[in-house]
Amino acid sequence: MKSVRLEWALGDLKKANILLDEGLKQYPDFAKLWMMRGQILEQEGRVNEARDVYNQGIKRCPNSIPLWLLLSQLEERTGALIKARSVLEKARLKNPKNPQLLLESIRVELRGGLKDIALNLMAKAMQECPNSGILWAEAIFLEARPQRKTKSVDALKRCEHDPHVLLAVSKLFWTERKTIKARDWFNKTVKIDPDLGDAWAYYYKFELIHGTEEQQEDVKKRCVHAEPRHGENWCKVSKNINNWRKKTEQILIMTAASLSIPT
Repeated sequence: MKSVRLEWALGDLKKANILLDEGLKQYPDFAKLWMMRGQILEQEGRVNEARDVYNQGIKRCPNSIPLWLLLSQLEERTGALIKARSVLEKARLKNPKNPQLLLESIRVELRGGLKDIALNLMAKAMQECPNSGILWAEAIFLEARPQRKTKSVDALKRCEHDPHVLLAVSKLFWTERKTIKARDWFNKTVKIDPDLGDAWAYYYKFELIHGTEEQQEDVKKRCVHAEPRHGENWCKVSKNINNWRKKTEQILIMTAASLSIPT
């Protein structure tokens, strides 16, 4: 797999595809090989072939959540909202009570401008996964502004030490311009889970706007020391094949730049 990634990173897609052919013959149940094959095809603009590869992959690896998400996102990017929704429904049947799949289903409806459907899905999701931090974090910002504080209190009761909930509360204080409280909660978040890159990126972006140069450098140094590996937004940057040589500091700066200021 490392050989494939290296050839892909170096831009030799032909060699990467040959290695993937060999790998899939030997390890047809290895989801990451199917994922890389599909992503390379997408990079080459061969969307229909990528779709076929993802479909073959989920038949072999029906419990691979990232594979289902790649297929759904491909359908959504090509404007097929109904197909994207259908993919996620099938994924949830194969993998019930999975917070990632439920969250993506909610976001697909939001991106499609269907907030009422998203709210209904969120209500069902909370029944299926009442202690999911990623769902509670999303639920806070699905509320109208006056109700967000109440929802955040409920979230903290359910998931007191979940970094996604703590990050959502940090962002909530930021939207309310309570900078001291926001900074305090960002600090709590990165202490409770220093591996969550998204928390560092939001914290750094916050300090770029509201902090001193010293505070910005402090967050950057601590992040470099922590070497985070996870986080939805962080991984979009760190796992992008074009960024394979980037160090933690560069990924932090790039991820922070990609984030929207919470509203």
